[in-house]
Amino acid sequence: MDQSVVDSYKLAKEMYARHGIDVDRVLEKLANIKVSIHCWQGDDVQGFLFKDESLSGGIAVTGSYPGRASTPTELRQDLEKALSLIPGKHKVNLHAIYADTDEKVDLDQLEPKHFANWVEWAKEQGLGLDFNPTCFSHPKADDGFTLSHPDASIRQFWIDHCKASRKIAEYFGKETGQTCVTNFWVPDGYKDIPVDRLAPRQRLKQSLDEIFAEPIDPKYNVDAVESKLFGIGSESYVVGSHEFYMGYSIANNKAFCLDAGHFHPTEVISNKISSILMYIDELLLHVSRPVRWDSDHVVIMDDELLDIARELVRGELLDRTHIGLDFFDGSINHVAAWVIGTRNTIKALLRAMLEPVEQLREAELNKDYTSRLAITEEFKSYPFGAVWDYYCATAGVPVREEWLQQVKTYEQEVLLKRV
Repeated sequence: MDQSVVDSYKLAKEMYARHGIDVDRVLEKLANIKVSIHCWQGDDVQGFLFKDESLSGGIAVTGSYPGRASTPTELRQDLEKALSLIPGKHKVNLHAIYADTDEKVDLDQLEPKHFANWVEWAKEQGLGLDFNPTCFSHPKADDGFTLSHPDASIRQFWIDHCKASRKIAEYFGKETGQTCVTNFWVPDGYKDIPVDRLAPRQRLKQSLDEIFAEPIDPKYNVDAVESKLFGIGSESYVVGSHEFYMGYSIANNKAFCLDAGHFHPTEVISNKISSILMYIDELLLHVSRPVRWDSDHVVIMDDELLDIARELVRGELLDRTHIGLDFFDGSINHVAAWVIGTRNTIKALLRAMLEPVEQLREAELNKDYTSRLAITEEFKSYPFGAVWDYYCATAGVPVREEWLQQVKTYEQEVLLKRV
């Protein structure tokens, strides 16, 4: 290890220790946090089941950067490269359209066997797997409705797909030894103002009740439901609104998914975390970066990312929260996007853990708001970077921007040679 990294770390430890922060213990805790890395950044949300289908459901990927994965083997290869540049052991999040099979199979007929290669790979890599039904980019979703569809036969197709997804998730949990989180999101909604807002929500509730009727041991699978304010093609009305799914989560003991890009442009999910976890046992986060709308930019170290991390750390909510990423940028190197977003998410958690929370809490309780503000601001320039460098070095991954050259080399040797 570079001696300058060690020396900087020792100086940083001394500074943090003056405020009662045990940096070594912080790094031990950080190493146990798993981020669920979304597979769909690697291929622009194309998947492998229906390659002729265009994206739908309000999902759009812009950019045409060369080298995106076009087979399960290529996608796993790219994920391995990204994971080799990210400290810690994590999870990979799959959508149903990423089945690895030569069999022609529709979504409602998917089985665990269609994901056996993913499971074997995850076990070899020591990774957990998460899952999502794919309720978009399919002919039966062309009119923008799935689980709330007025046509009972189409609605049943999607119900059967979601049931199959839960069985696949259970298989993931049993095989990997790590709980699989299965997230349910549907694009259902109207572009213009509807007459009947109630009936689609009644149908969605009935569909969800049928999907979740079969109990699955939460040791293997945890179900989560995800809300959205609006989307492309559903600007005026989304069936699965925040209020709908929050109520459903509380009433049915389901995890609740907060996506950073699924709310009003001036609304943030960091301010919702503590309230929701007062009434719901588990939370799923889709960490993204919205720009004006749900544009799913690569996660950067912005104020909202830091505030999300601080809420989880200050409230001691990490054990009840599943952290997943959800962005898809086709304008930059696909592997680099994973590395940037994941490293930033972990780095934000580290920064939050390196704050003197008890000191700040005491100042707040004593109405010493001057000290609260002063200390909070001073800690923004504390040497967390030195701690991060040491953490990366001890984890055997590149320090600072050294990882970028490895990605550039991989691009030349692998990505640009793909047809």
